[in-house]
Amino acid sequence: MKDIHFNYQKVKKKYLKFLSSQEIMSEPFRDKLKQLNKFYLPISKMIKDEYIKKKKTKVIGLTGGQGTGKSTISKILKIILKEAYKLETVIFSIDDFYKTLQEREEMSKKINSLFLTRGVPGTHDTQMLFQCIKNLKKNKFKKFIIPKFDKSIDNRFSKNKWLKVKKKPNIVIFEGWCVGAIAQKNKDLNFPINKLEKQEDSKKIWRRKVNLELKKNYKKIFNLIDKLIFLKVPSFKYVFKWRLLQEKKLRVTGKGNKTMTDIQIKKFVMYYERITKHMLKTLSKKASTVISIDDKHRLKSINFN
Repeated sequence: MKDIHFNYQKVKKKYLKFLSSQEIMSEPFRDKLKQLNKFYLPISKMIKDEYIKKKKTKVIGLTGGQGTGKSTISKILKIILKEAYKLETVIFSIDDFYKTLQEREEMSKKINSLFLTRGVPGTHDTQMLFQCIKNLKKNKFKKFIIPKFDKSIDNRFSKNKWLKVKKKPNIVIFEGWCVGAIAQKNKDLNFPINKLEKQEDSKKIWRRKVNLELKKNYKKIFNLIDKLIFLKVPSFKYVFKWRLLQEKKLRVTGKGNKTMTDIQIKKFVMYYERITKHMLKTLSKKASTVISIDDKHRLKSINFN
């Protein structure tokens, strides 16, 4: 799908150059031009069309399980929006708003030890995140900084390394594994979904607190999203498989100071299992755009709701 109003060859060149910079020998990108024409160009056009309705900053939520490619897709969309439509885009992740290690240590002592591990709702600074999105959408824009989280030390970077936003963006891509997630009914929390919940949350304190956070603080944030794009995995088992692949890439590129073993990853993804499975049930209808990913880790189909 080509838009006659921009230089397709220029977009294609930038896109292919970016993919080349991201590839590792063990996991090359396949069907590059097919993916560009079938998925990335239509999505970019949808975002552009949404923006030109009122020419106000639009927040695009990009959500999906771990390892679905949210970060890569965000960067591809930013390239196309810039090269094709001259739209300035700011990208940030919900991961960058994790509470500090000290704050999570306090939560783990007061509520449940599982809150020491970052990831689930309740482990983010929701007040800071809400204010960040409000700042980006303000008509009277003032430059500010967005936090960056250093996973290698399980804490925030110092402020001099935070993302500086100097001018009002046209588009904001807000990505994260639980972005747009909906709280479950209380009765659905009664039975543990895996060994982690059974052994370490037998009194249901952790999962009830997580669900309450989704129902209140996170819902308030997600209501600021203008369009939600959902990357739908075939089933939860692929989250574990692709999270293993992420760790492999970190080892190959040397970007991970603290990579996890397969056993550690298996436990780690259990923290995400309940919400990820619930998202698979609910977001296909709620999301503005649903991109299905096949078992080979390729974009399979797209549906604009």
